[in-house]
Amino acid sequence: MSVAKIAITLEEGLLHKIDRLVRRRVYPNRSKAIQDAVAERMQKYDRNRLARECAKLSKSHEQKLADEGMGTGEWPEY
Repeated sequence: MSVAKIAITLEEGLLHKIDRLVRRRVYPNRSKAIQDAVAERMQKYDRNRLARECAKLSKSHEQKLADEGMGTGEWPEY
């Protein structure tokens, strides 16, 4: 996987927490700690996308569509 170098701005307190993790050898360096944090957040965002999209639906409109689809109340024969 290719990587790109970027510059970011962090609050000092957050940077100190990252540095503590590096000193404890949880992460080999700041870059890896930040990369993992961003990747985890993006995965969470992707997992929650369906829930966010479903929340946009109108319950009454969806019910109306479902009721229209019922028609006679019986399934057609094939």
